[in-house]
Amino acid sequence: MGFGQVVIGPPGSGKTVYCNGMSQFLQSIGRKVSIINLDPSNENIPYEAAVNIQELIDFQTVVDQTDLGPNGGLIFCMEYLEKNIDWLKEKLLPLKDHYIIFDCPGQVELYTHYKIISNILDNIMKWSFRLTVIQVFDSFYCKNPSNFISILLVSLSGMVRIELPHINVLSKMDLIEQNGPLDFNLDFYTDVLDLKYLDSFLDKDPRLKKFSKLNKAIAGVIEDFSLVSFIPLNIMDKKSVANLIASIDKSNGYIYGSLDTNTAILEIQERETQWNFDKYQETQEKYYKSYEDDDVIFENDQDEDYDEFNKYLNR
Repeated sequence: MGFGQVVIGPPGSGKTVYCNGMSQFLQSIGRKVSIINLDPSNENIPYEAAVNIQELIDFQTVVDQTDLGPNGGLIFCMEYLEKNIDWLKEKLLPLKDHYIIFDCPGQVELYTHYKIISNILDNIMKWSFRLTVIQVFDSFYCKNPSNFISILLVSLSGMVRIELPHINVLSKMDLIEQNGPLDFNLDFYTDVLDLKYLDSFLDKDPRLKKFSKLNKAIAGVIEDFSLVSFIPLNIMDKKSVANLIASIDKSNGYIYGSLDTNTAILEIQERETQWNFDKYQETQEKYYKSYEDDDVIFENDQDEDYDEFNKYLNR
């Protein structure tokens, strides 16, 4: 039985960087890892792909010969892969003893409107692979309420369309306040708390007034399903990656792979249960330029003694 991750998300969210960084971390802790590139338009691959869809079909040739645009070309390539699924099966079966990471295209429609990816993954599951879908979103989208609602809807659509365990990730946490401070604490975005708090921010933007009812209705749908949450990630931070891997291993069953009895599984679950009220407080304090605690605002980047105190703790 093989285990792995299926990495999806919109363009620019950091999927390829995630795959490269995740593979390096997993290899450093002793796992045999293979990355499968399923993005035919990915020109700059920083990792060595064990399987590459570009060996099956050339994206640029498809675009030139069919007069399709980039989106249509990607759909054509993925449909071609679905029809030639035996090619992928022949490549994957020898890698069953490896931890597999699938680097997928960034076209959102493939996950929210079409069944192509879902059908391909259904076949892979039949070959005794246990997978978790990782939806990667740039944390930049938290800055704007309407953008945040958009990624919530995309995330929910993907979760409903692809019937596999899902973990949604806010990437580039080290850059989260690059364009200014956020309106809420980090747990508002990670746990997707009461979205009604966004109403006042949406109403303030004159560009969004005519979409106010639509945004509120979409927010209501997301809350009704109550499925979406996020895990913050800085792929360059080992602790951040380790926290994410712990959640992934639980979702695809990797953590239970060597266990023989249900009792042992329950014992592990009980041992790992913990109080998570402030589970992301450390992340917030690390990456927010300012954060509030008991009505006092601490400016991390303006406190002259902060770096010296850290040096003392880590001496």
